[in-house]
Amino acid sequence: MSVDDANPRTDLAAKIKPEVPHAARMWNYWMGGKDNFEADRAAGDAVARVYPEIVRMAAESRTFLHRVVRYLAGEAGIDQFLDIGTGLPTMQNTHEIAQGIAPQSRIVYVDNDPLVLVHARALLRNTTPEGVTTYVDGDYHQPEQIIEDAANVLDFTRPIGVMFMGVLGYIADLEEMRSIVTRVMAAVPSGSYLVLWDGTNTGQAVSEGADQLEESGAVPYYLRSLEELGSIFDGLELVEPGLRPITHWHNENSARPIDAHGAVARKP
Repeated sequence: MSVDDANPRTDLAAKIKPEVPHAARMWNYWMGGKDNFEADRAAGDAVARVYPEIVRMAAESRTFLHRVVRYLAGEAGIDQFLDIGTGLPTMQNTHEIAQGIAPQSRIVYVDNDPLVLVHARALLRNTTPEGVTTYVDGDYHQPEQIIEDAANVLDFTRPIGVMFMGVLGYIADLEEMRSIVTRVMAAVPSGSYLVLWDGTNTGQAVSEGADQLEESGAVPYYLRSLEELGSIFDGLELVEPGLRPITHWHNENSARPIDAHGAVARKP
């Protein structure tokens, strides 16, 4: 089974606005990709001028994803993944890593960006005959709808790895962010895991970068304090080493810290 296009949209091209900087395309640019427009590159360069570490953050976020999926599919025995806000496909996506370890793994990607949808349908393909890789066109502000759609593929009586990888910083209100995560985790059974990372207000330069992002016309990104980000994991059991810079989580070759923190936590 491949990406679900049972309800294909014929107006996707009209929804892609190349003149407006867009988060997924800017992230693609910082990672050295080609799926971006001049507006994305201009805004990305403006942010990088005041916060050069954004380019390293983009790369480190992918290696963090690789490590957590290997941990979940290997050590934790998880073979179902709900990747919410997946962004543009790159090399070594969630399904490729998970199915490489557990061939039967089922992965549901969720995003509501039209350009992401086009690429997902084209590129997110199974790597094993017994696995399932599909895509839900959904908005994380509507978690109940995401759960309903994902239940067509995932078994919600068995543990699921829920992933929010650097995407919830686009929510201004911390309580709304908490509510979204809480509602998704309430729908998955005991033994499921939450993986979450976001940018943190742990340096002056990163704050200036966030200000520059907003000034560029892109959607603002709201940096969290470590206390705020840690509160999202309340009621869950943090996997060692807990909330850490994404460069340090289960990384024997730890690079220097970066203004992005994440954790993996189990639902008891």
